[in-house]
Amino acid sequence: MADVPPVVLDTHAWLWLMLGSPSLREEALTAVMRAADHGDVLIPAIVPWELAMLVRRGRITLTMPTLAWIEKSLAAPGARVSPLTPTIAVDSATLPGAPPSDPADRMIIATARAHQAVLVTRDAAILRYAEADHLNAVAA
Repeated sequence: MADVPPVVLDTHAWLWLMLGSPSLREEALTAVMRAADHGDVLIPAIVPWELAMLVRRGRITLTMPTLAWIEKSLAAPGARVSPLTPTIAVDSATLPGAPPSDPADRMIIATARAHQAVLVTRDAAILRYAEADHLNAVAA
């Protein structure tokens, strides 16, 4: 059996996955399910913060308090938080090429790079960065 790479979920991909959104593309969903079977669906530490900020700003509404939703979602099969390590923090500040300027996106990218993972995202700037061969990503 071929090695199954870990998957890192961008904030919106995590949200859509946990809400059962039909808008996730088949390739992304397949990558997530395969990684989940190996306990390798990684949620970068910055992602719960981004989600909480979206709730606070009224851009999304959850069916329960934010922390309860996050804890429930992190209990999904195969999911685990990837901590923000010094290596990830420094890499996010020194990414090669022309990475997105958003600091959270840079930390998410650096997390995927640190784990040699596939990043699942619909973010156009991140997908362009991946097209420049700085990252392995699949469109959500």
